[in-house]
Amino acid sequence: MVTSNPFSSLFGRSPFQPLLAHIVKTSECADKLLPFLDAALAGDWEEAAKHREAVTHLEHEADQLKTQLRLNLPNTMFLPVSRSDLLELISVQDKIANRARDITGIMLGRCMKVPPALAQPMRDYLATAVAAVAQARKALEEMDDLLESGFGRNVSDLMQNLIRELHDLEHQADEQEIAIRRQLFDLESQLPPVDVMFLYKIIDWIGDLADRAERVGSRLQILTAR
Repeated sequence: MVTSNPFSSLFGRSPFQPLLAHIVKTSECADKLLPFLDAALAGDWEEAAKHREAVTHLEHEADQLKTQLRLNLPNTMFLPVSRSDLLELISVQDKIANRARDITGIMLGRCMKVPPALAQPMRDYLATAVAAVAQARKALEEMDDLLESGFGRNVSDLMQNLIRELHDLEHQADEQEIAIRRQLFDLESQLPPVDVMFLYKIIDWIGDLADRAERVGSRLQILTAR
């Protein structure tokens, strides 16, 4: 008797198809952060709650895909890349979705107010982090083409360019984080200490989005070099 597993059948096309399905959810999760922040900055917590719900739903779907990938990746399967590399990638990607959930959860739970002077810098900073996640998704999509072309030179060069752009976005996010931290430091005396503590935490977590997206690119870069 022949059994059919739609998820497992994706591996017949490419070992990166399940990873792509997962990072699509991860990227969609990150994309919800900008409208969430806009609602939070406007003090519209009802609208923010809707975006938080969407983030939670997408993060749950990403978790399900992660579980399915781990369950349907046989040790004996012939793969053009190692099983451990695939599992490492799914783990890094999953942490992006988890962090997006964390950001919305703590901001909504506390109805956090961002000082007006930090509002636009915070939005720009978040936009860079979200762009880094989108770039990681684009790089993973390119990996599929690499496999199909046998890692040809032209495709490999394109892949390296995508990863370089991802590194640039992560570096830009680092610079924005430093600038925002300096601005918040100057405002500390005007704000409740607890609010300051949680603002620093949100700043850290936004930086995590870009850092983890960059790690996806680094893992792909290692794979293309092997």
